[in-house]
Order: sequence, then structure tokens, then C-alpha cells
Amino acid sequence: MTGFPLIIVFVIAIILMIIMISRFKIHPFVSIMCISLVLGLIAGIPITDTKLEDGSTRAGIATVIGQGFSGTFTSIGIVIILGALIGSILEKTGAALKLADMVIKLVGKKHPVLAMELMGWVVSIPVFCDSGFVILNPIRKALVNRTATSSVAMTVGLASGLFASHVFIPPTPGPIAAANTLGIGDNLLMVMGMGVVCSILPLTAAYFYAQFISKKVKADDEADSGEVTKTYEELVAEFGKLPNGFSALAPIIVPIILMALSSVVSMAKMSGFFASLCTFLGTPIIALTVGTIFAVIQLAGADKMKEFYDICNETLKTVGPILFVTAAGGVLGKVIASSDMVNYISSHADVLSAMGILFPFLLSAILKSAQGSSTVALTTTAGIVAPLLPVLGFTTPMQITLVCMAIGAGAMTVSHANDSYYWVVTNFGAMSPERGYKTWTAGTLVMGIAAIIEIAILSLILH
Repeated sequence: MTGFPLIIVFVIAIILMIIMISRFKIHPFVSIMCISLVLGLIAGIPITDTKLEDGSTRAGIATVIGQGFSGTFTSIGIVIILGALIGSILEKTGAALKLADMVIKLVGKKHPVLAMELMGWVVSIPVFCDSGFVILNPIRKALVNRTATSSVAMTVGLASGLFASHVFIPPTPGPIAAANTLGIGDNLLMVMGMGVVCSILPLTAAYFYAQFISKKVKADDEADSGEVTKTYEELVAEFGKLPNGFSALAPIIVPIILMALSSVVSMAKMSGFFASLCTFLGTPIIALTVGTIFAVIQLAGADKMKEFYDICNETLKTVGPILFVTAAGGVLGKVIASSDMVNYISSHADVLSAMGILFPFLLSAILKSAQGSSTVALTTTAGIVAPLLPVLGFTTPMQITLVCMAIGAGAMTVSHANDSYYWVVTNFGAMSPERGYKTWTAGTLVMGIAAIIEIAILSLILH
């Protein structure tokens, strides 16, 4: 099946998946895998690998499912495990409580959601949002318990901050690739500056949405305000003595610095041994391994190494379900990418081209919602839009930069079950898939709309 009927089938499949998970309480892993298999067969993906006339091979449904599953594990599986292990150690040594206290001293007790949102926004400039959420989640959890702030508000705030810079600001790969494809790769400073400006309204909208939805939806790890009134001194007494600020911060800040260095080296197109070393150490898996080493040193300093085995064991039990559901989301995305849907959307882009700055936004949003990956939505849309820039009337560097921003806005609209980040946010945020749609998916819709409104206004002013 191809064309518009395939898009209708896709929409029906997503609705069925939501019903299976929320209404009939079928486990998300089973629901997503079943829907992926059926959708793949209906979309015309062959049952077995098939040789084409040009000598290439078209992957069969089993191969596509395997590639989607393993691809997700390759990109984020070990990152999730190491990040969760760091988080467990930080909680065990009291470092998470120390970090929460440092954040509170910096921004005050009245603004923890804003603190997490801005922290996420800064961290995700050099770091992928998936990795960023895993790294910062221990601070989020500690702040929830320390301040009795809504866990849902803190989750949506952190996820939104990470997501905004992920789609707008280089050196994240998606915006860099889009900028290069659109012909403004030599104006990355302008792209970065506009990315900062275009983050303002979506971050503001996400902050107020987080506060709004937290009154209607609760997570499984909400703090009991009665328990939280337990004094800070009593909480500290449970650990005996808290680690110092550097020791508490090192397992989180060192991986971020290493990944940031790698991004700088890549953007500056440096070469040589130092550049290779930075690139190696800045790979998320290696960077988080270094962070884990710092965490283990902290555990040894607290004289709790005898508990390390049990901490590892409990961490693996906790992240197992997260890994498998996240990988299932990768399968759904791979099935859709292997169907004819993306090609059909791309070939009918001219229908949207009369919409001006809304055209790249809508095309990117359609591709994002269809296949799940913001980076794929950014790069694919940029490839489609680039030849049309003169026809659409976008010729100056500033106009093309705004097109890049509009593509980024679409690439955040919306995050749902076929997006691995959706599963990272909902699982680490202790929310069921149903609550994830009400909080995070709806939140990305609010962010996307706010972003394109700001970009449309800027396009009327800036030329």
C-alpha cells in the first residue's frame, strides 16, 4: 500500500496502539511490536529480504524490525544503562541531595521547574536530549523530593528545555545538517544566535504548560509534601555526611564537558591526535563511562563499595523495561521509514509550498509525527526545501536561517510513541504512556505552535 491510504492506515494504527495501551492495559512493548508488524505488512514491506532489479536488496519485515530494535540499542541503550547507574550511585551517596541543594541556592526554592528547564536547555546544546535527560534525571528527582514540586512539572520542564536546543541550536547534528543543506553552513553563528532567540517563546509556553498539566496529571514518583517537610538536616543525617560540591557534580558535569569538547572539535573541523582524543572521549558512551568512574570513586569515598554489586543489579532491573519499550519505539519508526510514506509526503510537498514560512514547519511536523526522529525530520525537510528556497522567496541568509528555525519547530511537533525520547521522558519521569500523551506529547504540540508563531512574527520583521 502506498500514497494517502497508507497515511490513513498509519493514523488508525497509532490510535489502535494508544487504545491497546491505555484502554486494554496491554504492555507498551507488546502493543508497539504488534502494531509495527501489522503496519509493516500492510505498507507492503516484503515478508522476506527481496532482491531488486538493480542488484540491491530490499529488507524484509523481520530484518526491518531487527534493524529498528538493534539501532535503538546501538544509539542509546548503553547510555541509558550508564546514566541510570550514575543516578543510582548519586542517590545512594547523598550526592543527588547535595546537587538539589546547590540548585536551590542558585535559583531559590520558588523556581525549581524553571531551573530544570534552563539547565536542560543549556546541557542539550552539546548533548543529545536523550542522553541529557538521563544525565540530569537524578537532579530532577532530588529536587522533587527536596521541594515537594510536582514531578510531572519537573519532567515536562526538563524535557522541554532539552528538546528546544536539540532542534534549534548547533552543534546538535540536526540543526547543523539542516543549515548545511540549506546553504548557510558558513553562518552557523547566526543560526546559533537565532536558535537562542527562537527558543524563548516555546520555553515560556512549555513552562506554563508544565505548571498547568501538573495540576491534572500525577506521576508515580510524586513527593509526599508531608514527608518532604522532614527537615533538610534530617535528610542529610540519613547519609551521615554529604559529598562536597565538586564530588557530587563531577559524574554529571564531566560527561557534559567531554561531549561539548567533541562538538567544538567537530564544528571547528579540527584534526590530529587531540581532536581524535576529544572525539573519542566525547562519544556519549565513553563520556558516560568516565562519569560512571567518577561516581564509583564517590561511592568508594563514602565507604559503600560493598553495595556496588546490588546497586548495579537493581539498576539493570529498573532500566530493562525502559530499554525494551524504547527499542520497540525504534522499531515503529524504522517500519515507517522503510515504507513509502516518507517518499509520498516528500513528493507531494508542492501542495504545501504556497504557505510561506509555514511550509517548512508543516512538512517537518508531518515527517516528525510520522517517523519519530527529530534529526530525520530536520535533515529530510531541509533536503526537500533547499531547491525551493528561491521559489518561496527566501534568498537572504537571515530568511534562510528562519526557514531552518521553522524546520526545527516542526521537528519538535509532536513527540509520541515512535520517538525514543518519548519513552525516555515517560519512563524516567515515572508516567504511564497514557499520561505521557497528556503531558509530554501535548507539551511538544504547545512548544511547536509557540515556536512557529514566534518565527512567523520574526519573518515579518527580519529580512
